Amino acid sequence: MDDLDVVVTGIGLVSALGENLEANWQQLIAGNSAIKLHQPFPELPPLPLALIGERPISLKTLTALVVSNAIADSGLNLPLIDCGVVIGSSRSYQASWELLAKKFYLNGEINSDCLEILPHRNAIAVAQQIGASLVPVLAPMAACATGIWSIFQAFELIKTGHCQRVLAGAVEAPITPLILAGFTQMGALAPTGSYPFSRNRQGLVLGEGGAVLVLESAKLALARSARIYGQIRGFGLTSDAYYASEPAPTGESAKLAIKQCLERSRLVATDIDYIHAHGTATQKGDRHEAQLIEGIFPHVAISSTKGATGHTLGASGAIGAAIGLKALEQQILPPNVGLLTPEFQLNLVTASCQNNLKQLMCFSFGFGGQNAVMAISKPK
Repeated sequence: MDDLDVVVTGIGLVSALGENLEANWQQLIAGNSAIKLHQPFPELPPLPLALIGERPISLKTLTALVVSNAIADSGLNLPLIDCGVVIGSSRSYQASWELLAKKFYLNGEINSDCLEILPHRNAIAVAQQIGASLVPVLAPMAACATGIWSIFQAFELIKTGHCQRVLAGAVEAPITPLILAGFTQMGALAPTGSYPFSRNRQGLVLGEGGAVLVLESAKLALARSARIYGQIRGFGLTSDAYYASEPAPTGESAKLAIKQCLERSRLVATDIDYIHAHGTATQKGDRHEAQLIEGIFPHVAISSTKGATGHTLGASGAIGAAIGLKALEQQILPPNVGLLTPEFQLNLVTASCQNNLKQLMCFSFGFGGQNAVMAISKPK
């Protein structure tokens, strides 16, 4: 392992399945789903959602919890003055902005607190939480590809020598009236649940959650005898530049992202043992992704965990990476929760099972044709 190889030494994961990595993992491998019928806003009808609590959680609270989990899991102590921060969110403080707009509409009230809910403020809050003051602080936004994009930017900070350690991931608290109304208007929300890659899939189910990884150079991690979950090998990042909410029909840009990732990781398709798929359970999205996989990885084990956690939008790629790293550690394939009758000729994991995992990939395909792919290897 080279000194500048990038490894993962800590994982913070919070979703509706549980408030730490282990709780999420145990619920997931048992095949459980956190999706339930909720009516968080009286002006909107009940919907299946994956809420962490009984009411929508605030982004600030959720982020602080995820970050605390990641730091504790890494064995590091605060302050981390020289730890970079890359924390993304596709919706950021939208819930706060909606409340602010409602107050202004009703009584013209506005205050200076709006400066604290600008999109980049969540990443700055994380820097303050861990005491990072000598490093870059970045706040990526790339639709559902935000999580993988964030990890990529952290990876580059280490590879280029800007940092030796970076806290990276994405957090999402997307249960707001406007987001629910918008997805309802699009016809994207499922009426009963999330069933990725199923013939009778109905659409996506929104969920709350986030994942943050502690990335370090191999040199730094080995010097402190840190536990290493896995090595980040490489990325592929492309854009369809086609349509606001649909992938390009040819899939050429997404194929290129996969090709880039394999080449930059010095891997070939047959090296991959498992793919954590985007798998949102929408008609077009799942079909598009299945066709990509069938053409490049016809026999690789596949699962989407959104049937268990719901679709956490920008955080979903980071959550997928966290689940993939835990799978490498445990040598267990997580199941495609919610799978009923498969529509596609894929090697879908129907129940958790032991497997000799060495390399895996995580896929994210966001609105606007944002394609993000990453490869992770078992540590040597």
